[in-house]
Amino acid sequence: MRSNYNHKIILFDGVCNLCNSSVVFAIKRDKNDVFRFAALQSEIGEQLISKFNIDTSKTDSIILIDGEKQYEKSSAALHIAKHLSGGWPLLYAFIIVPKSIRDLVYNFIAKNRYRWYGKKESCMIPTPALQAKFL
Repeated sequence: MRSNYNHKIILFDGVCNLCNSSVVFAIKRDKNDVFRFAALQSEIGEQLISKFNIDTSKTDSIILIDGEKQYEKSSAALHIAKHLSGGWPLLYAFIIVPKSIRDLVYNFIAKNRYRWYGKKESCMIPTPALQAKFL
Protein backbone atom coordinates (compact mmCIF):
# COMPACT_ATOMS: atom_id res chain seq x y z
CA MET A 1 0.00 0.00 0.00
CA ARG A 2 1.32 3.44 -0.90
CA SER A 3 2.22 5.62 2.07
CA ASN A 4 1.69 8.91 0.20
CA TYR A 5 -1.60 9.81 -1.40
CA ASN A 6 -2.35 12.81 -3.58
CA HIS A 7 -5.64 13.26 -1.75
CA LYS A 8 -6.74 13.36 1.85
CA ILE A 9 -8.72 10.21 2.68
CA ILE A 10 -11.95 10.22 4.63
CA LEU A 11 -12.71 6.88 6.28
CA PHE A 12 -16.34 6.55 7.29
CA ASP A 13 -18.78 4.01 8.70
CA GLY A 14 -20.21 2.57 5.50
CA VAL A 15 -23.42 1.28 7.10
CA CYS A 16 -24.30 4.51 8.95
CA ASN A 17 -26.92 6.68 7.24
CA LEU A 18 -25.58 9.86 8.88
CA CYS A 19 -22.03 9.02 7.77
CA ASN A 20 -23.16 8.29 4.20
CA SER A 21 -25.09 11.57 4.10
CA SER A 22 -22.00 13.36 5.40
CA VAL A 23 -19.89 11.82 2.61
CA VAL A 24 -22.37 13.00 -0.03
CA PHE A 25 -22.39 16.44 1.64
CA ALA A 26 -18.57 16.61 1.49
CA ILE A 27 -18.41 15.41 -2.13
CA LYS A 28 -20.79 18.16 -3.24
CA ARG A 29 -18.60 20.78 -1.54
CA ASP A 30 -15.21 19.33 -2.49
CA LYS A 31 -14.74 21.78 -5.38
CA ASN A 32 -10.92 21.43 -5.33
CA ASP A 33 -11.01 17.61 -5.43
CA VAL A 34 -9.16 17.33 -2.11
CA PHE A 35 -10.77 14.14 -0.77
CA ARG A 36 -11.10 10.47 -1.52
CA PHE A 37 -13.40 8.22 0.47
CA ALA A 38 -13.34 4.67 1.82
CA ALA A 39 -15.65 2.83 4.17
CA LEU A 40 -14.03 1.60 7.37
CA GLN A 41 -15.37 -1.83 6.43
CA SER A 42 -13.68 -1.84 2.98
CA GLU A 43 -10.35 -3.52 2.20
CA ILE A 44 -8.52 -0.18 1.90
CA GLY A 45 -10.26 1.04 5.06
CA GLU A 46 -9.04 -1.99 6.97
CA GLN A 47 -5.51 -1.54 5.57
CA LEU A 48 -5.42 2.10 6.71
CA ILE A 49 -6.85 1.21 10.13
CA SER A 50 -4.04 -1.30 10.53
CA LYS A 51 -1.32 1.02 9.19
CA PHE A 52 -2.30 3.85 11.55
CA ASN A 53 -3.09 1.49 14.44
CA ILE A 54 -6.59 2.95 14.86
CA ASP A 55 -8.73 1.48 17.62
CA THR A 56 -12.15 1.26 15.95
CA SER A 57 -13.78 0.47 19.30
CA LYS A 58 -12.98 4.09 20.24
CA THR A 59 -13.32 5.72 16.82
CA ASP A 60 -15.77 4.10 14.45
CA SER A 61 -17.42 6.92 12.57
CA ILE A 62 -15.02 9.32 10.78
CA ILE A 63 -11.27 9.45 10.35
CA LEU A 64 -9.25 11.76 8.11
CA ILE A 65 -5.93 10.53 6.74
CA ASP A 66 -3.74 13.40 5.57
CA GLY A 67 -0.43 12.01 4.36
CA GLU A 68 1.14 10.40 7.42
CA LYS A 69 -1.20 12.18 9.86
CA GLN A 70 -4.58 11.05 11.04
CA TYR A 71 -7.41 13.00 12.62
CA GLU A 72 -10.33 11.45 14.44
CA LYS A 73 -13.74 12.56 15.67
CA SER A 74 -14.22 16.34 15.93
CA SER A 75 -10.67 17.06 14.73
CA ALA A 76 -11.38 15.10 11.53
CA ALA A 77 -14.68 16.92 10.99
CA LEU A 78 -13.06 20.34 11.45
CA HIS A 79 -10.10 19.53 9.19
CA ILE A 80 -12.56 18.33 6.53
CA ALA A 81 -14.68 21.49 6.87
CA LYS A 82 -11.56 23.59 6.32
CA HIS A 83 -11.35 22.30 2.72
CA LEU A 84 -15.02 22.54 1.72
CA SER A 85 -16.46 25.28 -0.46
CA GLY A 86 -18.77 27.98 0.86
CA GLY A 87 -18.76 29.12 4.48
CA TRP A 88 -17.86 25.70 5.91
CA PRO A 89 -14.16 26.53 6.45
CA LEU A 90 -15.29 29.05 9.09
CA LEU A 91 -16.12 26.08 11.34
CA TYR A 92 -12.40 25.39 11.60
CA ALA A 93 -12.28 28.23 14.15
CA PHE A 94 -13.72 25.71 16.64
CA ILE A 95 -10.33 23.95 16.62
CA ILE A 96 -9.41 26.33 19.46
CA VAL A 97 -12.00 24.64 21.69
CA PRO A 98 -10.27 21.92 23.71
CA LYS A 99 -10.50 18.55 21.98
CA SER A 100 -12.01 16.94 25.07
CA ILE A 101 -14.97 19.35 24.92
CA ARG A 102 -15.39 19.07 21.13
CA ASP A 103 -15.29 15.28 21.36
CA LEU A 104 -17.99 15.22 24.06
CA VAL A 105 -20.44 16.63 21.52
CA TYR A 106 -19.06 14.44 18.74
CA ASN A 107 -19.26 11.27 20.88
CA PHE A 108 -22.86 12.00 21.87
CA ILE A 109 -23.90 12.24 18.22
CA ALA A 110 -21.79 9.21 17.21
CA LYS A 111 -23.25 7.11 20.03
CA ASN A 112 -26.81 7.86 18.91
CA ARG A 113 -26.34 7.98 15.14
CA TYR A 114 -27.88 4.58 14.36
CA ARG A 115 -30.90 5.27 16.54
CA TRP A 116 -31.48 8.75 15.09
CA TYR A 117 -30.53 8.21 11.44
CA GLY A 118 -30.69 4.46 10.94
CA LYS A 119 -28.31 1.87 9.61
CA LYS A 120 -27.89 0.11 6.26
CA GLU A 121 -27.45 -3.63 5.88
CA SER A 122 -24.32 -3.10 3.76
CA CYS A 123 -21.96 -0.33 2.72
CA MET A 124 -23.06 2.36 0.28
CA ILE A 125 -22.44 1.57 -3.38
CA PRO A 126 -21.35 4.79 -5.10
CA THR A 127 -23.03 5.76 -8.35
CA PRO A 128 -20.85 5.54 -11.49
CA ALA A 129 -20.50 9.34 -11.40
CA LEU A 130 -19.06 9.20 -7.87
CA GLN A 131 -16.97 6.03 -8.30
CA ALA A 132 -13.72 7.97 -8.92
CA LYS A 133 -13.99 9.56 -5.46
CA PHE A 134 -13.86 6.19 -3.70
CA LEU A 135 -10.81 4.03 -3.05
